Amino acid sequence: MNDGDNTAGPLLTGRGLVKAHGRTEALRGATVTLGAGEILAVTGPSGSGKSTLAHCLSGITRPDAGSVTYAGQRLEELPEKRLSELRRTEFGVVFQFGQLIPELTAADNVALPLMLAGTGRAEARAAAGEWLERFGVRGQEEARPGEMSGGQAQRVALARALATGPRVVFADEPTGALDSLAGEQVMTALVHTAREAGTAVLLITHDAQVAAYADREVRLCDGVVTPQEVAA
Repeated sequence: MNDGDNTAGPLLTGRGLVKAHGRTEALRGATVTLGAGEILAVTGPSGSGKSTLAHCLSGITRPDAGSVTYAGQRLEELPEKRLSELRRTEFGVVFQFGQLIPELTAADNVALPLMLAGTGRAEARAAAGEWLERFGVRGQEEARPGEMSGGQAQRVALARALATGPRVVFADEPTGALDSLAGEQVMTALVHTAREAGTAVLLITHDAQVAAYADREVRLCDGVVTPQEVAA
């Protein structure tokens, strides 16, 4: 991991982000900062651009205008190969429905990003078991996503996102498909593990109870972040 040059300012900054989907402007000059080890909730109604913001900040989508800076690197200036490497090693992404690979067991889903980063299969599987235990789903190693409850599958997705030791986790409505008890268990596991590892979390949510787990909250409305942030 790159422990480099973020000490003088935020670890991740999106500045003046603009992104349109056809004629619809999802982001209209959004600015947001995320500090190292900080949990930041981005709230707002459905259709306000929250997921688009997360996709731009994680390098999944390139903004039409504005810039994203991560640890001193301008994402829009990086080649796709380097962006893919960042997403594989320093960024972890969790979506509302987890997006586990249905043909793979829980252990293999968690082990996969480790193997892609060069870890041997046996070592990756052993590490996967430890991560599954950390998220309270030990015993589900050989279960496939269709054989697990929604809450179990989402905890497996979180284990996969954190297994590579990312510096930033982008959690896009991670409890949106869960009941309140499962959602609480998922958030407790995520926050505990992130705190333990010093991982920053960008938490996209429309749920005030989920946002309450964050250190700080900003709101996205009509493609603009409030309160207005001044990017460092």
